[in-house]
This record gives sequence, C-alpha cells and structure tokens, in this order.
Amino acid sequence: MKPVSYILMFLIPLSLLPACVDVDEKPNTRNGNFEALWTIIDEHYCFLDYKAQEYGLDWNAVHEKYKERADTVKTVFEQFRVFADMLAELRDGHVNLTSDFDNARYWDWHEKFSANFSDSLHRIYMGTDYGIAGGLKYRHFINDTDTIGYIYIGSFNTSFSENNLTYVLYLLQDCKGLILDLRNNGGGLLTLSERLASRFTEKKILTGYMRHKRGRGHSDFSDFEVQYVEPFDGLRWTKPVVVLTNRSVFSAANDCVNRLRCCENVTVVGDRTGGGGGLPFSSELPNGWAVRFSACPFYDVNKKDIEFGIEPDYKVDITSEDYQRGVDTILEYAIDMFTSLLP
Repeated sequence: MKPVSYILMFLIPLSLLPACVDVDEKPNTRNGNFEALWTIIDEHYCFLDYKAQEYGLDWNAVHEKYKERADTVKTVFEQFRVFADMLAELRDGHVNLTSDFDNARYWDWHEKFSANFSDSLHRIYMGTDYGIAGGLKYRHFINDTDTIGYIYIGSFNTSFSENNLTYVLYLLQDCKGLILDLRNNGGGLLTLSERLASRFTEKKILTGYMRHKRGRGHSDFSDFEVQYVEPFDGLRWTKPVVVLTNRSVFSAANDCVNRLRCCENVTVVGDRTGGGGGLPFSSELPNGWAVRFSACPFYDVNKKDIEFGIEPDYKVDITSEDYQRGVDTILEYAIDMFTSLLP
C-alpha cells in the first residue's frame, strides 16, 4: 500500500489530521503507473465534483483521453509529459508530479492574468529605509493629511513571530491606518495566516469552514468543520486596514485574505486572488514519482469554495502606462482610500 499523507509545511493541528489513507498497489509498468495516478486523483482529490460544475471536468473522459496517449509512449520522459498534461486538466496549483528529472506544475492560475505587482516599482516605493522583522517589511507612508502604516508580506514560507508582529504594530501605532500588502505571496505556513488575522479583530469571528475527504467517492466528505479567528491576547490593530491582493496570492495567503476580510475594519483592494483552497496531500506512484494533490477543501463563511480565488472589495489594476510612469496604481488607490476611511 502507498500511503497518502499531508504536506507537513502547513503545520496544521494534529487534531485536524484524518487517518492515513492507503492507495491500492499497482504494478510498476507503463499501464500500472498510469492507472495508479488516475486512481489516486479519482479517489482522493477533493474538487472533482466542484470542477465538473465550474468548467465541465469529466475525470472518466480524461482517463480515456490520456490512456490512449499513455499506451504509445516510448520513454519515461514522454510518459512524464502525458501524466503532467493529464493533471493539468484539474487546473490546480496544488497539484504536482515530481520525478528525478522534472516537476510538473500548473501555473495558469496566475500566469494568464495581469501581474498587478512589480519588484522594481515596489523598490521605488519602499526605498531603503524600511524595517525588517522576520518575514515582515514595514515603513510609514504619508498622504496629503495623514501618516499611513505599510507592511509587506511576500511569503508565508519566511516566518514571523508574535514578537515580530507586536513590535511592528507598536512602531506603526502613530499611523491613522494600515496597508497590508500580500501581493505575490504564494503561501507557505497556514499557521502564519491565523497568526496575522488574529491581530485585526476584537472578538472571536467565524471565517469559514473546511472538510476532510473521508472515502473514495467523489462526494465522500466529513461534515463542515467551523473555522474561527480569535483575537490575539495582546497588541491588536483596531484602525482601518486595506489589504492588497493580486492573482499570485495563493494557498495559505488565499486563506489569510479569506480570514482578514471577515474582520470589521478590513477592506480588500486589487485583483482576485489566485486561489488554492485545498489542503495538499501526497502519495507515490509504483515507479517512485511523487504526486501532490488537494484533498481537504476550505470554504468561506457562506460555504462557498475558495479554490478559484477571492474577489476584492475594490477591483484595481496596474496598467502598462502606470508601469511606465513608475506608479503602483493599487498601492496609490489604497493610500487615497484613507481620505474616506479615516474620520
């Protein structure tokens, strides 16, 4: 039996982990590896019904389409390409196939859309006199009348502690509002999503739900499990907050936006997030190739899937003309918003 296991980088509480799921052994042959991969997704991937509804995914038809190609391959490299193309039918950035020579990935969730972020523009706005506390970069901005705090978090793979957050919020306490920039944050530690959101609420709030895949049928899930954010027992931010997003906000960062938008003082500005609303599991094919896939879906407060991203409260794009003029339109929009947000 090949075990299906959680990707440990998400560091979720052990109480949320389901029992280990086994995948029936297939022979290490051309056909055996194909059937093993298709069956792992068929029995354990959590979005087959949802994606059938959203864009007509038919996993049985996918089997027939790629079985014909898989039967004609002559090298492992051709076989890997067929498997990668089949997995791309899922349109999921959490789905990967890893061999000793390549890693198949699906990046259309952000590559087919406007970037709405520029490293060079960001360096212009940040300058060189900003502070760094763990994975947080912060500074003050000044609009016509007020001082505004700014925190950039480009990844949840680079950690930040409770002390990091406390010091940064303390150093920005003179600001009338705060811009929290999550653009290009591709995710990482789910615990950092919870840690950050807990600083922006004064009460325990419902932020969504999750379910576990419990059986091999496409709709075999546990009941909805409630997800809350509880206020941090210490320094919290109660003034207005604007969260900046783009299509490259994914996975744990997508979860963070879902949590933050439930806080009373938070407004989301920018582009739709990239999604990634499923907790990944991993398994292995008979030939040793590793496969990762979404197995536990997350939902918003209305029990709506967040797999394909979260819409902002205010949709703003950076045009090509803005880039040429050196203007970060999304950031400028957020700075200007404080004129209306602040008393």
